[in-house]
Amino acid sequence: MDSMRIVPARGSKAATTQDTSNSFGLHDTLQYGPRSLAAEVVKTSNVKDRLENWEATQDNLKLQMHRQAFGLHMPMRILMERKLVSQNPHMPALPQSNLHLDILMGRDETLDCPDFMVPVSEMRQPLDIHADMEKKLRM
Repeated sequence: MDSMRIVPARGSKAATTQDTSNSFGLHDTLQYGPRSLAAEVVKTSNVKDRLENWEATQDNLKLQMHRQAFGLHMPMRILMERKLVSQNPHMPALPQSNLHLDILMGRDETLDCPDFMVPVSEMRQPLDIHADMEKKLRM
């Protein structure tokens, strides 16, 4: 929770062979670590990196704003409530939903694909609660 960023930061630039070469033009393994050809070949876009970190950055911004407005106790309280609510004991045979966590995260007014598109395999499963509880409790 260091910054008040609205948009996620740019991803760190991967070092190329030109950046890590020594006086002989070879990769300096002792200083920069082993060379990774996969990092040099696979190039991800900045937009993709930013979209992957979008929710975390927005959450960090909200917690930072709460800290400045109400003090240190407010983000600590919010994070504590999220942790308590995320520990959701449930029956394994029944579909799992965590409405409390969705409300605390501010996702209660949004619809995502998993909210209304259930796989066919989950719809046809018979509810064998006893077998599922034995499997969960390793009996």
